Amino acid sequence: MMTEISLHVLDAAQNSLRAGADFIQITVRIDTRAETLTLSITDNGCGMTAVELRKAEDPFYTTRTTRTVGLGIPFLKQAALLTGGHLHIASKPGGGTTLMAVFKLNHIDRMPLGDMALVICSLVICHTTVDFLYCYHVDNKGFTLDTREFREILKDIPFYSPEVSTYIKEYFVENQAETDGGIVF
Repeated sequence: MMTEISLHVLDAAQNSLRAGADFIQITVRIDTRAETLTLSITDNGCGMTAVELRKAEDPFYTTRTTRTVGLGIPFLKQAALLTGGHLHIASKPGGGTTLMAVFKLNHIDRMPLGDMALVICSLVICHTTVDFLYCYHVDNKGFTLDTREFREILKDIPFYSPEVSTYIKEYFVENQAETDGGIVF
């Protein structure tokens, strides 16, 4: 069982990468009035057939050949359900996949959001040919980190160069703190 929502994000993004996605949008939306934390991950990967989609929440189903179980999605669903939330997956072959998990924000069983800066920056720096759009919202405030914009400005300078990777992490941390006021969700 994963201990932070950010680790579920990393797992789901790895699934998107294995599905051949070259664009992944990750959104975290916190609504303090509705008391919800919504996680959404959308990719343009190969998508799933209706049969694969029905089996996606089964821990004894996986498309991987290295093992016989696939626990990522079942654990994410369990984590959302424990808080009174839910999980929804939409996908079609050739049309990508969207995974959405809703957690009750103030439920005692909700795991912490975790270190999203580390997860997002790691994804961006380690997968230089993939574009990521990260959106973080708390009530009516928010920010985005869009690698397509960075790529346009940086041209041929890789995201993994020390100056760029440091800038990306600082950009993320500063904007997250401005958005949530330093509240640890």
